[in-house]
Amino acid sequence: MKRYDLRHLKDDFYDRMVELIDQGLKVGEVGIFLFEVGDFTSIQKSADVIKATGHDLMNSLKFNEVDWTIVVKKVDEATKQERAAKIEAEKAAAVSEEAETENAE
Repeated sequence: MKRYDLRHLKDDFYDRMVELIDQGLKVGEVGIFLFEVGDFTSIQKSADVIKATGHDLMNSLKFNEVDWTIVVKKVDEATKQERAAKIEAEKAAAVSEEAETENAE
């Protein structure tokens, strides 16, 4: 387990967080990331970034009045690719469904 303090990056920590997961953690290892919460959009965005990268978001919690912590587990490349394919399939299905709805109207 490794801990990373990203509070100094304010709301610009997402790229650094992904870089640390990819380069600083071993497959199966857990990383704890501490970041500063501004208007709370960073909480959802951090979860979205983790989902988009295919890793496991294990926990997300308030650390104190201004800081937030997320716990991420790094997954292997095959799992990441499988999850990315699933997300793309879901997006394609949503676009197709939206087109069908528009055509029906």
